[in-house]
Amino acid sequence: MPGPDGWDDDVDALDVQGVPFRPMSISEMLDGAIAGIRRRPRTSLGLSVAISTVIQVTSSIAAYFFIGDEARDEVTPDVLMESLGAQLTLTFLGLVLSAYGILLLSGLLAPILGRELVGMPIAPRQAWRDARPRLGRLAATAAAVMGISLGALVLPIVPFFLLIAADANPGFAVAAGILGFPIGIGLMVWLYLLFVLAVPAVVMERQTVGGALRRAVTLSKGRWFRTCGTLLLALLVTVFMGFFALRIPFLFVQLIFFGDSSGSGSTMAALAVDTVGRIVSWSVVLPFDAGVIALLYMDRRMRREGFDLELRTRGRSAAAISAERQGRTADGLDGTGQDGTDQGEGFIDLWRTGPLPARPETGAHP
Repeated sequence: MPGPDGWDDDVDALDVQGVPFRPMSISEMLDGAIAGIRRRPRTSLGLSVAISTVIQVTSSIAAYFFIGDEARDEVTPDVLMESLGAQLTLTFLGLVLSAYGILLLSGLLAPILGRELVGMPIAPRQAWRDARPRLGRLAATAAAVMGISLGALVLPIVPFFLLIAADANPGFAVAAGILGFPIGIGLMVWLYLLFVLAVPAVVMERQTVGGALRRAVTLSKGRWFRTCGTLLLALLVTVFMGFFALRIPFLFVQLIFFGDSSGSGSTMAALAVDTVGRIVSWSVVLPFDAGVIALLYMDRRMRREGFDLELRTRGRSAAAISAERQGRTADGLDGTGQDGTDQGEGFIDLWRTGPLPARPETGAHP
């Protein structure tokens, strides 16, 4: 579609970017997430290492104190069952924390992939500057998505646990479990996929938590199965790389040096090696999952709202992008203009859906 000021020439150049400026296929979103990591490794991997370290160290500390000395020193049926329950609880905790970390990282990486999408320059620490004004809402939105999903999982299986606690007829408990667990898992997956796009929306559109959740429902309408297929493929890649390929060297180290050892010192060393292996593996795969979520949000904006066509035909947006590309709106790599204003808001304005907020005039005298 013809645009003013040579915008079509700029768009043709954008088509060769790692993130294409048009509605994307599933394979292009997966490739775009990898390209985003490869183009900005320090930003994406740096954020991922920080988040993965917090998650995995927390999981390891919980594992050491939750299982207990009895499970490490003595094996009896009771202790074995308690240890099995502890392992399942810790695994569930690790998965929940990892999912929350992916959501946080998708909000932090969304501005980087968004700038890649429209061809804007990416200065050092740009992800932090774009996401910093909404860090609190980002954390709250990610927690809301996880809370809604986990609540949907727990609610249908409450009768099962109540019947077990009340020593009711085992048949009723079994029936409640057979019905409750599949329903809970199905509701959890459905609601997670329905609201997952709220995380990049709260950063890119400067939405409130409630507004971001509503935006996610709007963007996901009619495309639930496409979202499910895309994230399922990303999950398969994550499981293979995170649980197997990248952790194999660390598992060998554990087996060779600590396989036949006992005692608290050996336990701590083996746990430390396992923690390092999980940090390394998840630091690599978390940006991939987070990037796929961010690109899903951008793809839905383009498919449902014609975001790419809108920018191609908006003279103000084209001029803003061209000016920032040529360095007219920034005097260096610190993300601020010569008048000290934050040029990141110009990029955010491209993604807003409502009326633009009033900007204070620069250089005005009282």
